[in-house]
Amino acid sequence: MKDIVIIGGGAAGLTAAIFAAKKGHKVTIIERNNTCGKKILITGNGKCNFWNEDQNLTHYHSSNKEYIKNIINKETNEEILSFFKKIGIVPKIKNGYYYPYSEQSSSIKNALLTEIKNLNIEIIYNITVTEITKKDNFIINPNKENIKTKKLIIATGSNACPKTGSNGIGYTIAQKLGHQIIKPYPGLVQLKGFEPYFKKWAGVRTDAIVTLYEDGKKIKEESGQLQLTDYGLSGICIFNLSSYIARNLENHKEEISINFTPWLKENQKTWLKNQNKLVPDRTLEELLEGFLNYKLIPIILKEAGLNQNQTLDKLKDFELDKLIQKLTDFKVKITGTNTFNEAQICTGGIPLTEINSKTMESLKVKNLYFTGEILDVNGDCGGYNLSFAWTTGMLAGKNI
Repeated sequence: MKDIVIIGGGAAGLTAAIFAAKKGHKVTIIERNNTCGKKILITGNGKCNFWNEDQNLTHYHSSNKEYIKNIINKETNEEILSFFKKIGIVPKIKNGYYYPYSEQSSSIKNALLTEIKNLNIEIIYNITVTEITKKDNFIINPNKENIKTKKLIIATGSNACPKTGSNGIGYTIAQKLGHQIIKPYPGLVQLKGFEPYFKKWAGVRTDAIVTLYEDGKKIKEESGQLQLTDYGLSGICIFNLSSYIARNLENHKEEISINFTPWLKENQKTWLKNQNKLVPDRTLEELLEGFLNYKLIPIILKEAGLNQNQTLDKLKDFELDKLIQKLTDFKVKITGTNTFNEAQICTGGIPLTEINSKTMESLKVKNLYFTGEILDVNGDCGGYNLSFAWTTGMLAGKNI
């Protein structure tokens, strides 16, 4: 009979184990891979953006958002930063984004596993949990390993990034134990469409303002580097819109507007005319080459219905308006997202209404706790999903 078992040795599971062990509990982690923390290693392109000093709740999204303040708040934020300091992580802070000073995600993983070792936490590798039953205690894989435990923490992750071991089994387990699941969708993921010019603009990276419109209504705006692909759109600014789109695409028309001149604050028409005076006798193609990626120019001009050999001063007012529209409000219809394989996280999961959001304990099953991505909370890019994993792991470990 185990005291506490944690299913999953990722960010949330390792943190929960450490905090529980520090309270004197005997803790066992069950991990399906042959090592823990595989997803930690690939976060932030291998640099591990593990925190963000801007912990405004607008960066977190849920069907029951009012409960997030019980999880992410000044007290828990201070505890997590203290936790990383105590396990030896020296942060490198760039514009509020926290990385280990080494800029290697292995620093985070190794610091956690060293703490796990020092606290004598047991890890059982290469076990895939497929079933958990509950009578007086929890029984894990009753027809195989038959591991019994008094208390259980589910930290299995979601459907996202299955190459790291996440396969969505946590949802199935939670449902069999009496919980609802809000349908998961890919989150922080690329967007797809069917426009004929995609293959022509593939490979372009450009700063832009991107705006999501749903059924013609403005929903949210993001800015940053936009990546144009042969299937659609990518980049952090797109990822931060994708979770909303994935949830609503089945029933709504989703469209992305691109402003290819985010640096231009003055009136666009006036600026273009003044620019044309600075470099007279240039064609539209030659004029646009001064500030646009060369791959974008024929696409924008074609979509505006303009000849690249025309000059700006010969354009009629409606033609100039059309050009400005394509430069500042280039609409792309979104037909889908990439799959869970490409997604960094998932939307959906166990509703926050079904857990005690101050302790992470199930309100339906005593001594059952949930942490991390299996819960119906998803964060923006910038360290927020790891922040949520650390914090929910800490709350479960402290309160179990």
